[in-house]
Amino acid sequence: MLLVCLKVPYIWIGQSALLIGATGQTGRLLLRELLASPHFTRVGEAGRRLTSINELPADSRLKFEQTRVDFENIEAAGLKDGKWNVVFISLGTTRHQAGSAANFEKIDREYVISAARAAKADIDQRLVYISAANANPESSLLYARSKGLTEQGLAELGYSDTIIFRPAFLKNNEQTAKESRPLAYIVGAFATAMSFFNNHWQIGVDQLAKSLLIAGTVGSSDLPPVADSTRARWGGKAFTAISNRGALMLSQSL
Repeated sequence: MLLVCLKVPYIWIGQSALLIGATGQTGRLLLRELLASPHFTRVGEAGRRLTSINELPADSRLKFEQTRVDFENIEAAGLKDGKWNVVFISLGTTRHQAGSAANFEKIDREYVISAARAAKADIDQRLVYISAANANPESSLLYARSKGLTEQGLAELGYSDTIIFRPAFLKNNEQTAKESRPLAYIVGAFATAMSFFNNHWQIGVDQLAKSLLIAGTVGSSDLPPVADSTRARWGGKAFTAISNRGALMLSQSL
């Protein structure tokens, strides 16, 4: 059940949410979902780059705060002091963007885990992270292995509730269009064609953002059956996993 939140001057009643990675395509949409949600009366953004305030609706700025962080020294940012009820992480990159395999793993895995660790406070907290459909810490593929190891590392941090989304191909992704890589277009075209037969192949970034908001709001125990969530683990602590199909159906549940 969603909380009814009232805004009182200088007193925050309701839930708080921190978003790490708000300048990416999905992160930008998720930030707007969070700011529009009455469930979250305090919303924070943390990142190396920050959203321009002028891009946000004027009536949502009162509950919004920003923290610029150095991911090489993220503990210094004091993220845990915010005692955030829900921590969303949409931080990520590609091998192409990072420039090397080492840089990819640093940004895509090390920064994600260190950010989640830095935001963990001494209260009940929920962690929501965007992984990938083929995540597997034992994969021979760099991307899949990094995502799997990230999932494992996040679960072992011991948040009260850890929810990990595993989307497939992200359609309407501006970053893919900017990179203009033939392989990305081929994969996108294939995923679009296959989506006519089932909904395991792709999801719109707007749909993913909506499903992230819902999961972060209700938590693992109150996810509707359409989310088709499962309990997963990679040798460590268990977490809740939501597939591409589950995310798509969840986004359409409200």
